[in-house]
Amino acid sequence: MSDLRNQVMWNRLISIVEEQALTLVRTAFSTSVREAGDLSAGVFDLDGHMIAQAVTGTPGHVNTMAAAVANFIEDIGRDRIYEGDAYITNHPWKGTGHLHDFTVVTPTFRTGRLIGFFACTAHVLDVGGSGFGPDANDVYEEGLLIPIMKLIERGEVNRDLVNIVHHNVRESNQVVGDLYSLAACNETGMNRLDAMFDEFGLDDLEGIASFVFERTRAATLDALRQLPAGTYANTMQVDGYNDTVTLAVTLDVTDEGVHADFTGTSPTCPFGINVPIVYAQAYLTYAMLVALAPGMPNNHASLAPFTVSAPDDCILNARHPDPVSVRHVIGHFVTDLCLGAIAEALPGIVPAEGSGALWNFHVSARATEPGSGLPPVEILMFNSGGTGARPTLDGLSATAFPSGVRTMSVEATEQVGPIVIWRKELRPGSGGDGRQRGGLGQVIELGPTEGYHFDFSCMFDRVANPARGRQGGRDGAAGDVHLDDGTPFNAKGKQRVPAGRRLVLELPGGGGFGDPDERDPADVEQDRTQGYLG
Repeated sequence: MSDLRNQVMWNRLISIVEEQALTLVRTAFSTSVREAGDLSAGVFDLDGHMIAQAVTGTPGHVNTMAAAVANFIEDIGRDRIYEGDAYITNHPWKGTGHLHDFTVVTPTFRTGRLIGFFACTAHVLDVGGSGFGPDANDVYEEGLLIPIMKLIERGEVNRDLVNIVHHNVRESNQVVGDLYSLAACNETGMNRLDAMFDEFGLDDLEGIASFVFERTRAATLDALRQLPAGTYANTMQVDGYNDTVTLAVTLDVTDEGVHADFTGTSPTCPFGINVPIVYAQAYLTYAMLVALAPGMPNNHASLAPFTVSAPDDCILNARHPDPVSVRHVIGHFVTDLCLGAIAEALPGIVPAEGSGALWNFHVSARATEPGSGLPPVEILMFNSGGTGARPTLDGLSATAFPSGVRTMSVEATEQVGPIVIWRKELRPGSGGDGRQRGGLGQVIELGPTEGYHFDFSCMFDRVANPARGRQGGRDGAAGDVHLDDGTPFNAKGKQRVPAGRRLVLELPGGGGFGDPDERDPADVEQDRTQGYLG
């Protein structure tokens, strides 16, 4: 097969997995998938190596899913893989890092012969246990863990498994519906692949996979040459759960790849902010690729040159049964941590630090009066602070980096439960000053509708440790959480918003880049006109 034909096939595969992901977006029950795009989708070869991934999705999902499919093959066993099967897990250490992410893997066949796999991942609203939040002390408290097993065998749904899920989660219709959406997503990929094979007279993925991996590896190693071989280090402090957490990395860069060692990072926490190392690796890999090869298609060969290690008791190397429910809060900082290590070597590329962690809030809305007939409701909304300023551009306001998920709209959130969002606006003065200004955070004011109060799970960061500026840029503003009368809230843990009261979230801004005195006066005037200055 010619290189041109192989390139066409590669592009076609990317289109197929993008349609696979959009099927999940269109059929999902959870707003985190429909509105925010908190998902991943991809196609894999017979060894579980990812050939192509959908553009729709997050690095944390995509890069951990890329490692997960091999676990499915091993646990199911090649002799038990049948046409019409679909496999499932939310195992944090064999999947994508916490129980709220379900991964479904579906084997794909051609003329009765196994030729590869489709896989997808999505965040579901509830998995039982203590709910989505950092308060549990081990993974058993955090919810229902489904080991790698068959959701569907030879076309027959595992009704017992579905029944167990149905009776162990608070929003059973949404969660079970999402499991079927995941299976449907893979089915779309399989159907489109089959049509592609019919069109081009192909019978397997082996030739395309070899072409993709060969070209990608060469391009990735070529991109790495921008970074001189050597050792680079960085440390960062973030809030943690009541105690500041130190994140440390040493990067060893060679012509063959980058190895990150997290020795010096704080130990594991008694609460659920710990990070399985596969998730830390996902955001190291993203940091390196976004800095060195931002246009590189993501697949097995682009991920393979990036490896990690960490001490056993490290918060970035959580082990079973450590609690990991909100592993994203610390895990998302790995990207800025690793970018900071190479900032001096790539001064025109690496931005200042940003707000990093998403400001997700998970609400358990409950009736204030027993017997009122008002149903309990679970509500999840994603929100983002500002990104760090870039060497030649201001930071992005209210934008999720590095996760890339979208902020859920007010309308979509209010539609799913008894919540009113009274205010959602950019936070003036929150972006760090610099030659380039840091991105702004937001101010969000919300509360329960009449007859309800909120049990509210806080999982916020950058309240005690704001994003740092770079090359003379100022720090971004720290975040803050309080009631409308000024009563302070802790940044992490379950708390209550009483009936008739409102919660105010002031999201952090990104750090500035360069000397503020060098900022273009026209940009300063534009900031003033737009109301961006505090």
